[in-house]
Amino acid sequence: MARFRKDAKVEALGRSPLFNGLSKKQLEHIARLSDDLEVPAGTVLCREGSRGREFFVIIEGKADVTRANKRVATVGAGDFVGEIALLARANRNATVTATTPLRFFVVSDRAFQSVVETDRGIEQKLLRTLAQRMLELSPANSPG
Repeated sequence: MARFRKDAKVEALGRSPLFNGLSKKQLEHIARLSDDLEVPAGTVLCREGSRGREFFVIIEGKADVTRANKRVATVGAGDFVGEIALLARANRNATVTATTPLRFFVVSDRAFQSVVETDRGIEQKLLRTLAQRMLELSPANSPG
């Protein structure tokens, strides 16, 4: 399997709302610790209710996202799933299953934690991003 270019990984990571406040250098640091994978259709990337330990960024292919065995979304090239696993020890809230052959890269919670420990600026930016997202989603900020 051909490896993904670093620039492609950095660009994909930068599209995630979680990482949009990070510098290119910080994104490159995260990208360096990611693993490139390729799986056939039918492969389950993560299962609802299981402990989340990685963040997936899809480069090629499609996958279905299901909750309680009902499809809630289809994800494809440029999409990502599992970002909460990098920040919280929480169970997955959905199952993600490849519907076509899938090429993606994955960032494990351990790799991500090692990045945060070496660059505290990442943690500060992530906390600001999360706080902003919580404010945007709070009832006091909704229209009406």
